[in-house]
Amino acid sequence: MDIQVTNLTKVFGHKVVLKDVNLTIQPNTIYGLLGRNGAGKSTLFNLLTNRLNPTSGNVLVDGQLNKNHDQALGRMYLMSEANLYPPRSRVSEVFELTETLYGQFDQQLAKQLCQQFDLDPRVRVNKLSTGYRSIMKLIVALAVDVDFVFLDEPTLGLDANHRELFYQLLIENYSQRPRTFVISTHLIEEIANMVERVFVLQNGQLTVDDSTEAILAQSYAITGPKADVTAYTAGTNIIGQDQLGHLYVDYVYGPLIADRPIPDTVTVDHIDLQKLFVTLTSQKGGADAI
Repeated sequence: MDIQVTNLTKVFGHKVVLKDVNLTIQPNTIYGLLGRNGAGKSTLFNLLTNRLNPTSGNVLVDGQLNKNHDQALGRMYLMSEANLYPPRSRVSEVFELTETLYGQFDQQLAKQLCQQFDLDPRVRVNKLSTGYRSIMKLIVALAVDVDFVFLDEPTLGLDANHRELFYQLLIENYSQRPRTFVISTHLIEEIANMVERVFVLQNGQLTVDDSTEAILAQSYAITGPKADVTAYTAGTNIIGQDQLGHLYVDYVYGPLIADRPIPDTVTVDHIDLQKLFVTLTSQKGGADAI
């Protein structure tokens, strides 16, 4: 089972939130969905799970439209900031409701995760802090038996220890029960080592769709005296610059000039996913630079 998005556009009033987005979400893969606030990430999740209707374009699940496709939608779970559970329900009742809706839910795993996160399943949803409300939803996401799990800012309100525990549990869960996770987060450095493929949305358009390995392999920081750096990077795809004291940095996304010698005064280093994202989506970088 895969999900194919073709020419997907969503307009709210006069605002184009997504424009002609095309992508494929493969089974048993961990994706990172990256974008600045307002880039369209949450809207995309809601379109994938049929919580919103597209203005134009299609979402196909195994070749069939997702609209009112109950069997396909029953194989997806979206964790979002929205609080959709009855506020007076107890956490244990949320687990029971999820099992009723989806048919399969690992109650034993949910119990174990509650213990690991120190979450009392007898507590009512409206008594949970922001962090523990996120934890409750994360437990549901890991215990429900679906093929696609969409996580929209999953660590909202979690402290560093709980975030680390969640990432560890997600990898364990993925290893024991392979499926697709699509994670949208601003804490990019924390998911960089687990994400296999990256989507970047900017101004409603998909600007990057590639494996993490391929993206990082062609992402460079060229550092040295300005004249030497600019001479070396001439003709490459420069997505941003920095001035670090007396040193100048060009950030390049794409191939370097293969037969151009590197001056002794210049260093060439790969940059991490967080720095690449910030540079790509800055005003100086942006979609036009990709």
